[in-house]
Amino acid sequence: MSEPKSGGVKTLGIKVPDSLHAQFALVAQLDEISLGDAAVRAVELYVTTKKAEPDFAARAQAALEEIEREAAARRGAIQGLFGDDAPQADAGTTTGRSRRRSGEASD
Repeated sequence: MSEPKSGGVKTLGIKVPDSLHAQFALVAQLDEISLGDAAVRAVELYVTTKKAEPDFAARAQAALEEIEREAAARRGAIQGLFGDDAPQADAGTTTGRSRRRSGEASD
């Protein structure tokens, strides 16, 4: 099993039909691994399989282009609000939503 490169992890909760869960648990038990490790292996296999599809790179490129178009539109909207006084992004900052601190209300 691969270790996360960034050191971070995400929790994934899924609903699985009883019969598939029973088979999955049995396979993990026979391989002497936890259900969590088996799930990570399954996700890794899924990603590897999808990356090998002939049109996957083109679809990923199209998604990247859409993200860039949306970012440009948002930049334009902010510049429209502030004109030449629009805030400039620092090289060390990230875009997108920041994580809420404990106790802050959600949107």
